[in-house]
Amino acid sequence: MSIDIGQDAAAGGMARSVGKTELFLGFLKIGMLGFGGIAPWARHVIIEERRWLTEQEFAAILGIGQILPGPNTMNAAVIIGDRFQGVAGVLLCLCGQMAVPLVIVTSLAVGYERVSSVPEVNAALVGAAAGAAGLVMGTAVKMARKIRPTPRALLTTGAAFVSVGLRAWPLVPVVAVLVPLSIAAAARERRA
Repeated sequence: MSIDIGQDAAAGGMARSVGKTELFLGFLKIGMLGFGGIAPWARHVIIEERRWLTEQEFAAILGIGQILPGPNTMNAAVIIGDRFQGVAGVLLCLCGQMAVPLVIVTSLAVGYERVSSVPEVNAALVGAAAGAAGLVMGTAVKMARKIRPTPRALLTTGAAFVSVGLRAWPLVPVVAVLVPLSIAAAARERRA
């Protein structure tokens, strides 16, 4: 199954071929750099450095990755791998993205077991979590500036933030309501 997101060169797409080695090495770099906050690094490598996708294409793919089960950047790796190299590309992107983090996490787990009772270690983890949250927020702001969301998109984003972030409602029901409403609103705007 292939997901066709933004492959129209006339709509501003980059419409280029990306080889298997290039996909693997690109996602290996994303996995290596993005430890603890991969979306900002994925955006940097895919859009700015390698120019595989435009800002709009990446936002669309990441948006799909957000509503699918599993980590959004892993879902994006599947879509991007499929787009450029089919099933082989999917496997290369996933293996590349997971190789370095797997080695690092395994090593850290062994080390953490030995120092987990030290208060300074726990304080460092809280600081790292705050830094990761800042990276996610910074990436969202950077993407919003470039793609200039419509008022409808801002309203949907606000509704999702209030529902999940402030009201602590479960994500799945919120998405199950907001996605059809957003699609219906977009279809209505196109007809008008």
